[in-house]
This record gives sequence, C-alpha cells and structure tokens, in this order.
Amino acid sequence: MGFVSTILGFCGFGVGVSCGLTIGYYLFIYFQPCDVKDPVIRPLVERDSKSLQQLLSEIPLWVKCPDYDRVDWLNKFLEYMWPYLDKAICRTAKDIAAPIIAEQIPKYKIDSVEFETLTLGSLPPTFQGMKVYVTEEKELIMEPSIKWAGNPNVTVAVKAFGLKATVQVVDLQVFAAPRITLKPLVPSFPCFANIFVSLMEKPHVDFGLKLLGADLMSIPGLYRFVQETIKDQVANMYLWPKTLEVQILDPSKAMKKPVGVLHVKILRAMNLKKKDLLGASDPYVKLKLTESKLPSKKTPVRHKNLNPEWNEEFNMVVKDPESQALELSVYDWEQVNFLVPRYTFIFWFPLCAISNFTPFFIQIGKHDKMGMNVIPLKDLTPDESKTMTLNLLKNMDANDAQNDKDRGQIMVELTYKPFKEDELPKDFEDNDAAHKVPEGTPPGGGVLMIIVHEAQDVEGKHHTNPYVKILFKGEERKTKQVKKNRDPRWGEEFTFVLEEPPVNDRLHMEVVSTSTRIGLLHPKETLGYVDINLSDVVSNKRINEKYHLIDSKNGRLQVELQWQTAS
Repeated sequence: MGFVSTILGFCGFGVGVSCGLTIGYYLFIYFQPCDVKDPVIRPLVERDSKSLQQLLSEIPLWVKCPDYDRVDWLNKFLEYMWPYLDKAICRTAKDIAAPIIAEQIPKYKIDSVEFETLTLGSLPPTFQGMKVYVTEEKELIMEPSIKWAGNPNVTVAVKAFGLKATVQVVDLQVFAAPRITLKPLVPSFPCFANIFVSLMEKPHVDFGLKLLGADLMSIPGLYRFVQETIKDQVANMYLWPKTLEVQILDPSKAMKKPVGVLHVKILRAMNLKKKDLLGASDPYVKLKLTESKLPSKKTPVRHKNLNPEWNEEFNMVVKDPESQALELSVYDWEQVNFLVPRYTFIFWFPLCAISNFTPFFIQIGKHDKMGMNVIPLKDLTPDESKTMTLNLLKNMDANDAQNDKDRGQIMVELTYKPFKEDELPKDFEDNDAAHKVPEGTPPGGGVLMIIVHEAQDVEGKHHTNPYVKILFKGEERKTKQVKKNRDPRWGEEFTFVLEEPPVNDRLHMEVVSTSTRIGLLHPKETLGYVDINLSDVVSNKRINEKYHLIDSKNGRLQVELQWQTAS
C-alpha cells in the first residue's frame, strides 16, 4: 500500500508541475495588464542635472566640467604600455622595499618577509580628465582625475618562529584627484627641476585582504575601519597644501644663477695690421662671455689707428666661472656707400609709367676680423686684479698654422668678484631672496635683472615679426626676432650693473616689428610700448607681471624684474 501511495505521489507531482507551467505560460501570453503605458522618450537636453547624473553616473569630468581636458590619448598610451609598465613598476617597488624590509624585520623578530607574487594586473588606471593651470611663474600645474579599478595580485609571505603566513591583496580600487606641479622650469632636460605632488581631496581606496585564504574584509566593522584609517593617514601626509617633493635636477646647476661679476677694462691694442687701402685700420673690440645669451659689448671705434687706446670698462654677470670664458675679438670697421636709384611707379591698366626718379644712398658696413683670444675665468684669482697682454689669433684651433702669424696684441685688465657664500639665498625657490652683488660695489648699488618672457596679441598693420627693444639709462638691448607670430616667446635675460638703486628711473620697453622682405616700404613699425617705474622693483626685490602695451589694441608683454642688492 505504501509503495502504491509513493508512485501516485510522484505522478501527481509531475502532472501538477506540468499543468502549472502550461497554465502560467498561457496566462502570460494571452493576458497582459491594461495599465502599462509606452515609455515617453524625451531629449537629454530637457533633463535636469540630477536626472542626468542618475541616468549616467559615470560621466567623465571633461563632460561635466569645461575646465577639464579630454585625455583619451593618454589612456590609449597606458593601455598599450601597461604590460611593460607593470613589470617595471613591480621591479622598482621590490628594489625600494628590500632594504626597508631588511632594516625593519630584526626589530620585530621576524625571520623574513618576501613577495611571492607581485603584479598590478591587466587593467591600467584611466584618466577621466585633466585640468592645467596657467601661471606667470616658471611652473606647470596639472590636476588629473585618476580612477583605477584594477585586478592586482600581491602576495607577501611572512616567516617567524618557524611558521609561515601569507597575506594577499586583491581587487584594488583607487580614485584620486592629485595636483602635480613641475617647477621650476629650466633649460636643461627634462626641463623641470622638481615634482611636487599633493592630493586635493581624500582618496577613495578599496581592496580585498586575504590572510591564509580567508577574507579579512568580511569581518564586521573591519572593512570601514581599515578604509577610513588609510584615508586619514594618506590625507595627513599629502592632502594639499602638504606635498611630496621629488627632486629631478639640482636647481642651482640647472638654472645657473649669477655667482659673481667680471669687471673688464679694455686698455689698448698694439701693432695691429693694416686693413684699409690707405694703410691704416679702424679697430674696435667686441667682448662677451661664453655660454651667455646676452649680446656682445663693444668699445668705440678708433679711426686710422694701429695702436689704439680705449680704457673702456665693462661689467659682466658670471654664472659658472669653471666653464665660462671671456671672448675678445678685434674688428676693423668699414663702411661702403652705394648710390641706388629709387623709382615711383604709377600703375593703371593696361599700362604703367614712372612718375619720378630719386637717388639715395645705402650704407653697408663690412667689418673685417683682425684677431681674437679667449680667457678662461677659472684662470683668474677671485678679488684680484690681473693685467694681461694677449696675442691676437685667427681662431682658437691650436693646430692651425695661421695662428703663428703676427696679428698684434691686446692688453686688458680683469677682476672677478664672486658673491659671498653666506649672502647667497639658501632656498632656490625663494622668490623674494636676491643674490648679492660683490664687494666693492658702492653702497646701495646692485644688479637689475630683466627677463622678457613673452608677448600676447601683438599685431602690426603690414607685418608681425616682433622683437623687444629695451632702453635704460641710454643703453639699448634687444631680444631675438620671432617671425610671423602674434604670441612670441623669448625667455631672454638682460642685466644692468648699477651704482645706485633705480628708485626714480623708468624702464622703456618697446615691441617692434621689422619687415623680412627686401624693400623700403614699411620697413619697421611699433607694435606697442610700456614704461615701467622701477621704484616698485627696488621695494619688492622681484616683480613678474603682464603689462598692457600702449598704442596696441590688445597687446600684452610679460616681464620679470629683479633687483639684487649689495646689502
């Protein structure tokens, strides 16, 4: 009887399930609810920001914030390079961790700590966007938004008291918004001296931690405690304004700041050779320091004189006395005049006619080099005056036989006065610190440094080939010319050694454009100028500003001024 009941029970269950599935399918197909309406399709522009964020929770920052730039190229670069970066980063991490572990394990009586496996996985971090700040200082500031939902596998084996335990970190997620500052920018590769990293907000860190195969993060309360502890510890060390500094270059060597002043007195030249057809020469001397972007200095021309005397004094700022040298070159000044006709044409179609004829002169100067010589600054004793008589050579090639030819001599007096070590600023990045001028400078004297960075929105009526002309105390300096550019960059530095602070002086800076074509129509035009009162520079020691150019619609000129005092 019990057997029959069991058989009937199984048959009833099978029949019931089959009937239920058939009836349910029939009801699902043939009976639909009447209150179901078709969805309303609306354009995204009609949605508010809250609804959009609910629909698209992972909108990139470059979509939501116009300040952030799209950096898909960087994500693509990381995707291709990640297998190689993974191995390089893990190898570097092991090399850095090995001495630290070896130093710490004896304190806790641990036998060894080793990485059994160390890999960052196959998923690289992604940049959601990047914001770049433009400042007037020599720095580059970037704020990337980084998200990394990776699959790393880090297994550490710890041996102590004869026992072994393994700890494994898996499923790491890091969301961070760092600020990366490259400063100062220097003219030596990789073009920045330091990297400063700080966090603009507390990072989000999530990971799995396994001990002996068991997931520790599943313990109630431990997950939140570990996560908050990591956030607080990282924030205490690197949350802005605190920074992590990584030095790439020695800033003092990269920037080569002034370390002294070379006083040069050109006394005379003797037994120069005849260059003119009439049996004389018109000599003058050009002098400059090697490894310097500053223009050469010149003495006056002594006409028809083979034994000229100048007694001209010059001050030159020295940045590296071990490698720099003073280059002296003697030239013979020449001038040739050409009579060139100028015609004025009147055009009409289809004929043309010459309306008038006007003769004029073009003066072309051709200066013959009479000889040269070079004096390494490392051969000079600091703070000691040295008078030298040098033979003039054709060039500095010791194997050139033409250097044996007599070309005359030049006599100079040199004094190198270095800055004192205790007067140099200890912090390279202290913008308010000023380098001191050497002893012997009159009280209140110093060095005025002018750095012409760039110009913006300068445009001429007929051509735009700008350069900057500097006029100060009757002396004129010029930057190089940048052709066909409304936003030129120069980055050139000029120095003036002064006997007193320029409290009542004004600096005239003019942006000029000259035509690159051969012709006399509109050869030069002014794109704007500015007069700068130097009293603020003396008071503040340093000013870095963008000045609006007078007689220019939108032109601006960025200039950095520094006053380096003797006391």
